[in-house]
Amino acid sequence: MVKYIYEYKNWTNFTWRETDINALFGEVRNLQGKIIGQMNTLGFKTKEEATLATLTLDVIKSSEIEGEKLDYDQVRSSIARRLGIKIAGLNTPNRNVEGVVEMMLDATQNYQKPLTPKRLFGWHSALFPTGHSGMNKIKVGRYRTGEMQIVSGAMGKEKDHYQAVPAIKVKKEMDKFLKWFNENSPIDHVLKAAIAHFWFIIIHPFDDGNGRIARAMSDLMLARADKTTERYYSMSSQILVERKQYYEMLQKVQHSSGDITEWLDWFLHCLKNSLTATETTLQKVSRKTEFWKVHENTVFNERQRIVLNKLFDGFDGKLKSSKWAKISKCSPDSALRDIKDLIEKGILRQEQQGGRSTNYELADF
Repeated sequence: MVKYIYEYKNWTNFTWRETDINALFGEVRNLQGKIIGQMNTLGFKTKEEATLATLTLDVIKSSEIEGEKLDYDQVRSSIARRLGIKIAGLNTPNRNVEGVVEMMLDATQNYQKPLTPKRLFGWHSALFPTGHSGMNKIKVGRYRTGEMQIVSGAMGKEKDHYQAVPAIKVKKEMDKFLKWFNENSPIDHVLKAAIAHFWFIIIHPFDDGNGRIARAMSDLMLARADKTTERYYSMSSQILVERKQYYEMLQKVQHSSGDITEWLDWFLHCLKNSLTATETTLQKVSRKTEFWKVHENTVFNERQRIVLNKLFDGFDGKLKSSKWAKISKCSPDSALRDIKDLIEKGILRQEQQGGRSTNYELADF
């Protein structure tokens, strides 16, 4: 019978082969330093915009890994309001969005504070404000009291993916985990982020939300590694891209007898990919900041500011006058007037493809 990692004696004495991960670990640390160095050469406004963009992505993608889609504008508005960042066209977020944002911001902005059961229970309560996960009522703000199995497949042909630590042992296991998480140890914070993620998932202490909380913990530990509340890369975005490998690796290493080299290697590769992708995001943020600097004396109405910011932040599909009207909540005639004004100012142009409907894009500046 195949054993789970927690069924071995002294299962939390994790081991790994340093020679297998040292080069990759060094690359990750260099990339982190390079990106923080790049950011420190930029102005306050650009750094603020980059942090807002990263945190928004992190919240959205972490929920998407679990199959839950959150509204981009609501998430961005909630983060901006809590961080005191002024943005145009604030949307009113719903309770679910507010809860996930609250947890993520507590993890990243208060990264120096110890992680206590009370704080963890607060995160869990914020994730499930109604006391339900979907249609199911769950225990919120406390450890699970029932056994936890992760299975898939039709009735009679179920495949058992994982059987979590028995409920009676959860509190003892979590006390040990939190003591390790908070203590000063010689382990680098980046490696500690990877170990914490794995260790917490193995315990699976809550009825639901374990994945999102594990990723928030990783973000907290990575903020400690970077020594800053400013976030410029999103680990959750990259985990979503590599979701299949993420689950496969967790499933594989859960049967190890204590060696977690493969998990650390995967985590570091994922983090490296996340840092590489960040360079593209930073280019977009810099372009947006540069645009508003060039046009600081140009007259825009509020609708134009809202849509232009949306184009810089990442716009889904093609920009048509009908979409403009919908985004800025105005009549089709007002939308056309706004667009024509921006074309005359050399800010927008018609896309070359033509076709039955006219699409617009940002002109070079």
